[in-house]
This record gives sequence, C-alpha cells and structure tokens, in this order.
Amino acid sequence: MAQGTLDEKPRVRDYMTRDVATVDPGDTVADVARRIDESDEPHSGFPVTSGRRVEGFVTARDLLLADDGAPIFTIMTDDIIVAHPEMKITEAARVILRSGIQRLPVVDDPGKLVGIISNADVVRSQIERATPSKVRKLMETLTSIHGVDTAEERRTVALSDLTPTQNRVYTDELEGRSYELENGLAEPLVVIDNGGELLLADGHHRVKAAHRLDIEGMGAYVIVLAERVELGMAETADKQDLEGVTDIEEVDYAHHPLVETTKRLQKNE
Repeated sequence: MAQGTLDEKPRVRDYMTRDVATVDPGDTVADVARRIDESDEPHSGFPVTSGRRVEGFVTARDLLLADDGAPIFTIMTDDIIVAHPEMKITEAARVILRSGIQRLPVVDDPGKLVGIISNADVVRSQIERATPSKVRKLMETLTSIHGVDTAEERRTVALSDLTPTQNRVYTDELEGRSYELENGLAEPLVVIDNGGELLLADGHHRVKAAHRLDIEGMGAYVIVLAERVELGMAETADKQDLEGVTDIEEVDYAHHPLVETTKRLQKNE
C-alpha cells in the first residue's frame, strides 16, 4: 500500500512488489513451466536474473513452443524495458499502457532488481488518486462546521474497530468490491478518528465485501480530529444501532429505493 502524505507524487517504489520471483538463465523450459504450475500465485512471466542483475524476461507464451530441455537464455527476451523506483507512477503507466507490457522489472541505479510493477499496480494507483480529494474535502468540511483541527494519516485499520455510519449496502455491488479486494485494486477506506472512535465515512461496500472474504484489516486514510466533537454521522450510527460491520444490512438491488420508485411511476402511468 502506498505511503506518504496527500501532497506527495506517487512513485513506482510506492506500488511495486518488492518480493519478486525470478528464474536463472540456465534454468530449463521444463523447470520454469513446473514453477508456474506449482505456484499459488498467477505468473504471466519471470525476470531472468544472474544474481540480482536483470538479463531478460521470459513469458508463459515463450515457453509454449520451446523444447522442455532448452535453457531459458535461448528463448528469453533480452531487450526489455525496465523502470526505476523513483519514476513517477504516471510515467510507468504510460509505458505499460502504450507498450502492452503487463509487468515491468524495477531496477536501481547499479542495475539490480529491486521490484516489479504490474498493470494491476498501475490501476490501483489511479484508483487511490481519487481518494485524497475526498479526504481533503471532508477535512475542510469538518473544520468549517465544527471548528476543529484535523490531520491525515495512513493506517491499516481492523474491521472490528470500525463503527459504520451507513446501515445498508447492495448485494450486486459487493461482487465488484470482492473482485477488487481479491486483485489488490480496492480503494482505501476513509475513516474519522474522533477521540479514539473510528467512524467509517467511506467504504461500506468494501468493508462488507472484506468481511465476506475473512479479511481482518484494510488500508485507510484516517482523519484525526484534534478534539472529540459531536458528529452527525455518529448520532446516525447510534440511532440505527450500528456497532460493527455485521450490523450493515445487505439488500438486493431489486429493493433499491430508486428501482422501487420507478416501478411505482410505471404503475401510475
């Protein structure tokens, strides 16, 4: 999960995977195919390294028509594009999207492999860019209405510590949120820390989907209030007896108020 303040420009180092599976130039096609088959993680390909120096990249497609005993250095692509950890994520996105490459090895100044950045990582970075503007507006609103100073932090919050401020979510949307969580694409939550009470301001569908998947903690932008204040959303939670994630009701889309209104309008025609 990316770190830093809202004003920092996100870099490749903020989103890259640091624990990178690699193969050796002398490994055989059969060796690498076996690793792909036995891995619990999806692999479209591997950086080929000698020590930590990148020599090339081999994809699953490269393996298809090669002899099982062929060494990887004979089929790998050795003219590859790499990224630097200090490269802006937007620049990496342009390279990935324009070239059609799914994963870029990330190398440091001495040319050593330090990570890998994927198209999924780029998508996640673009999703997260939308969240700071929500946070900033909410901070300004809280200061304006309650006259309280605020600060922003990035934390991993336990779902069991959150107090919901919305009493229902829609079942069909949970499917999309579950997919995002399973693929590392979920937008961070927005949480207000009001004197130690963690109020969930944005992300009720994500939290409910995470609960379904037995996920115990999620990344969040946390707005910390300098002093405890009486918040309308906290009063709403109290009135609706919302104490935890399990109190959020799942509603089928057919019962969405707008759909019901449309049906009533049709009956009145």
